[in-house]
Amino acid sequence: MTSNTPPAPSHRVVSRQEWLAERIALLAEEKELTRRRDALAAKVRDLPWVKVEKPYTFDAPGGSRSLADLFGDRTQLIVYHFMFDPTWSQGCMSCSFIADHYNGIVIHLAHRDISFVTVSKAPIAKIEQFRARMGWTFPWVSGANSDFGRDFGVSFTDQELTRGDAVYNFTDTAHAIRELPGLSVFTRTARGDIYHTYSAFARGLETFLSAYQYIDVTPKGRDEASTGGMGWLRHHDRYDDANFIVPWAEKPGITAPLPR
Repeated sequence: MTSNTPPAPSHRVVSRQEWLAERIALLAEEKELTRRRDALAAKVRDLPWVKVEKPYTFDAPGGSRSLADLFGDRTQLIVYHFMFDPTWSQGCMSCSFIADHYNGIVIHLAHRDISFVTVSKAPIAKIEQFRARMGWTFPWVSGANSDFGRDFGVSFTDQELTRGDAVYNFTDTAHAIRELPGLSVFTRTARGDIYHTYSAFARGLETFLSAYQYIDVTPKGRDEASTGGMGWLRHHDRYDDANFIVPWAEKPGITAPLPR
């Protein structure tokens, strides 16, 4: 966990006028980053599409759902691939961190013609139990009986992980965990054809973690060196649990950290 000791007193201390001069210079760089981010987002939207030919079926609290069903009456769909292996007793704490961010904005996305659905490999009964514990309301379905996670780069077999030939984040070797995080975007045409338009994995998901934007502007910043990255993180109801165990470590022999 992050130390509560004050930041080092050796940091530069200047007059208000000197601080203002440096802050204005930094503002120019921040504005350039904003313009660069806008340009990059335009390139994301300009990526070519890939038609989804395979039928996918998901288990939901109300019964079976198709990929088309997940759109509802909207033409755009964001899927968050939430790490929740069927053998785990609870979902990943890093994915839970992200879910805490998007839980409250699903209603806002809906008013921009965007449906947002979370998909995990765990069975729907276990998902619903964990969702109730965490107090989330976003749509969450199970891909336990589907190739969806595998086809979109987040689910791996034990054999693939043992051989070391599983690919994650397009070019990286997958870590020794069968379920990894990701985000996939789809669109549906008036004819009902569905296309895959975008995916992001690993640190590409930080874009959707606004908490880090707040942390990054504080004097200590992320201060994660001593925790191996996100090792400090817990489910929002487990920060005071001295016996906390990361979900994938519940299975003996699995100690790999999340990919960064």
